[in-house]
Amino acid sequence: MSRRLTLIWALLVAATLLSFETMGLGDARIGGALILLLAFAKVLLVGREFMELRHAPLMLLWLFQGWVAVTGAALACLLIF
Repeated sequence: MSRRLTLIWALLVAATLLSFETMGLGDARIGGALILLLAFAKVLLVGREFMELRHAPLMLLWLFQGWVAVTGAALACLLIF
């Protein structure tokens, strides 16, 4: 379990560093959408692993994952278009 949490933590740090790197992209809308999608990927990882939603009832897990996917995609689309 400790190894799993360490791996998730390393992924979260890598996603944070990647979001800093995307600020230098030429098109601000694409860079902003990418940062937003990385943020929602981090929300998904934190919710599943550190809030232990992966052990929650299946309906709650699917509602959470659906909310992350729909909200992240909607906000990214609003930012791009």
